Amino acid sequence: MPVIALKSCPEFTAGDHCLLREMIHPDKQDLALRYSLAHATVPAGKTTTPHRLCTSEVYYILQGQGLMHIDDDHSEVAVSDTVYIPPHAVQSITNTGPGELTFICIVDPAWQDENEEILG
Repeated sequence: MPVIALKSCPEFTAGDHCLLREMIHPDKQDLALRYSLAHATVPAGKTTTPHRLCTSEVYYILQGQGLMHIDDDHSEVAVSDTVYIPPHAVQSITNTGPGELTFICIVDPAWQDENEEILG
């Protein structure tokens, strides 16, 4: 039974400039999954670089508050909000709170570098 501790996942700066920890990815663990799951952090006052995936993505907000940008739409997000990001949509998120904004990212099918385009 795989149990993956967040602290055991290396933190790195993703292409959109958030801090990311890939927790589950079918290419990294021997798991029969279509999707990948990551933990993301955006520091106070920062915005991720606009980008798009050719896959769908879901954010689940764990901590903080922000402004989600998907194409020409903008919505405030806060703890326990879920955001669906359709394939090919231009997306970014701004941390509008005083502390870190943290969220889970689920990408289906699993995230691959060649499926992401950084626009900034």
